[in-house]
Amino acid sequence: MLYNLLAPLAEEYGLFNLFNYLTFRTGGAVMTALLISFVIGPYMINWLKGKQREGQPIRDDGPETHFQKAGTPTMGGLMIMMSAGISVLLWADLTNPYIWIVSFVMFGFGVVGMADDYAKLTSRSHKGVSGKVRLLLEFAIALIAVLAYLRYTADGFDTGLAIPFLKDYLLPLGLFFIPFSLLVIVGASNAVNLTDGLDGLAIVPVMIAAACFGFISYLAGNAVFSEYLGIHFVPGTGELAIICGALIGAGMGFLWFNAPPAMVFMGDTGSLPMGAGLGTIAMLVKHELVLVIIGGLFVLETLSVIIQVISFKLTGKRVFRMAPIHHHFEKKGWSEPTVVIRFWIIAVVLALIGLSTLKLR
Repeated sequence: MLYNLLAPLAEEYGLFNLFNYLTFRTGGAVMTALLISFVIGPYMINWLKGKQREGQPIRDDGPETHFQKAGTPTMGGLMIMMSAGISVLLWADLTNPYIWIVSFVMFGFGVVGMADDYAKLTSRSHKGVSGKVRLLLEFAIALIAVLAYLRYTADGFDTGLAIPFLKDYLLPLGLFFIPFSLLVIVGASNAVNLTDGLDGLAIVPVMIAAACFGFISYLAGNAVFSEYLGIHFVPGTGELAIICGALIGAGMGFLWFNAPPAMVFMGDTGSLPMGAGLGTIAMLVKHELVLVIIGGLFVLETLSVIIQVISFKLTGKRVFRMAPIHHHFEKKGWSEPTVVIRFWIIAVVLALIGLSTLKLR
């Protein structure tokens, strides 16, 4: 909004030329989302406590230390979505279709997550909306976004898959691009959701991934930088750095209240839209496979659940003491802060490996 209102005045008032700089507006998005989180955080936590009373249901088979968290409210993702959403509306170019595609996905998945959290609270169970219903809604939202993307992007470039370490090459997927993209968006969403099990465990890797894709978006949307690095130039995607910046600011604000001992949990209201947002951005900037590397921690958490389920169904035995894998280490005696910090380190290492693909082509 500010860009659309003030950037045209740059010739008359030189100060407004700042709004033509994507880096300035991204920084503004970070700080705006952070400040909004700090302002609304205490009020929202008190409101959630008043509405939920008993807080998020705790799994009976979970680590014993989790029972100490009884009464902590959930749906803190509302704080993230509100602060990030307002920040994006203020700092982004609202004529850019990619901004609206990602915003639509995050809003839609946020509504699904909110419904899931509400179902858990009313039933006093860790089981919320039916898995089939939730996936159906998620795939429907993702399909609308992918079709919108195909409507706005360049022909011949839209259905190609960029391969890390290969320069100027797109693997033509044709019609298979649609189901592939749906899996990227829905898979990223649920991978972040599975990771959200300990105080601060999911939000920091999300911020790390958002920082990486903010950088990638800026480079992919710049003809000079993309040519130098040998990555595909996707006009208009630089604006997605605003959304990534807003996620970083909102994430830092949320972490202030989610740091151990957490005053509020993110819930599906936050984890589903943030994961879906990252997956959509990865699709738009043609770095879907790089997301697998940068978000490798989320992939690891998801694989641990898949392996656990398959092993139990086929053999009746469990590979891990509990899945997702962060609970396995808790069951082995690791303290919660130890698990969280070590997983953060893994997320940083994987992010650096993912970013290295930009130059190693």
